[in-house]
Amino acid sequence: LDNAFLRNLGKDSLVGEFPESVFITFQMTFAIITPALIVGAFAERMRFSAMLVFMLLWLTAVYAPVAHMVWAGDGALMWDWGVLDFAGGTVVHINAGVAGLVAALVLGKRRGYPGTPMPPHNLGYTLVGAAMLWVGWFGFNAGSAVAADETAGMAMLVTQVATAAAALGWMAIEWITHGKPSALGIASGVVAGLVAITPAAGTAGPVGALVIGFSAGIVCFFCATTLKRRLGYDDSLDVFGVHAVGGIVGALLTGVFAAPALGGFGEVVDIPAQVWIQAKGVGFTIAYTTVVTYVLLKLVGLVLPLRVDEEQEAEGLDLALHNERGYNL
Repeated sequence: LDNAFLRNLGKDSLVGEFPESVFITFQMTFAIITPALIVGAFAERMRFSAMLVFMLLWLTAVYAPVAHMVWAGDGALMWDWGVLDFAGGTVVHINAGVAGLVAALVLGKRRGYPGTPMPPHNLGYTLVGAAMLWVGWFGFNAGSAVAADETAGMAMLVTQVATAAAALGWMAIEWITHGKPSALGIASGVVAGLVAITPAAGTAGPVGALVIGFSAGIVCFFCATTLKRRLGYDDSLDVFGVHAVGGIVGALLTGVFAAPALGGFGEVVDIPAQVWIQAKGVGFTIAYTTVVTYVLLKLVGLVLPLRVDEEQEAEGLDLALHNERGYNL
């Protein structure tokens, strides 16, 4: 994966300048982040032991193959198709969002959902977390340039622009739809923008970042609210509505705004053709992840109970499974 990144960026000369372990370690952080995202979709429902086994299997059977297909260089399926994914829009976010939705459907809804209100227990912590994500994402996106150069600088700029645009987009559509803007909505828009610009961070320019971010903020808002209510699934932290959908928006628009004619820095000449390539990558990832994730959950369920019992869920998994609490009051 490390050398494929360098070849993709035309930086073969850098391979010998840094220990290979540096690049491997950087790539492993992606592998850590992706399963962590999935957990948000089924929060407060899965047994800890079952989750550990499932995540180990999922990392091996889903994440690693998709990462290889996108980033491993000549001979890898989506690389040969020409799919553009600079920092993991397909590999990380669509992958995790779809897996999260499958897990949420297999496990079923939380007790009391959707009749019982379940707002964030501490909005201040939510905003602190969103701020930390925003800053940390510069390492996620700009770091994928594996160099302190113009590609990394542009990746930082478009990450900032797209994230701000998505936050404003979510706030605006929430204000229009619900009559009130909210801090939680802005934080959700921030994450949507970070996700959407991820595949385009190395190829889109500032104008493209504006469009990608603003579009993601609006589309993810409707998917995390209207679509979620209509379909009735219980995705606790909107992993599908924000990460999968944001990743899809970003992946498709990467095919548009990577074109130099629209201020991009890719080698895209035929925009419709590249969008079709991006769509193929998105569709294949959704299909592969859906099928394998479902099979893995069913296999784990044959060996270990997947879901906690009603008493444990009512008590809360912090206490029931770990004998810990967030606040000692």
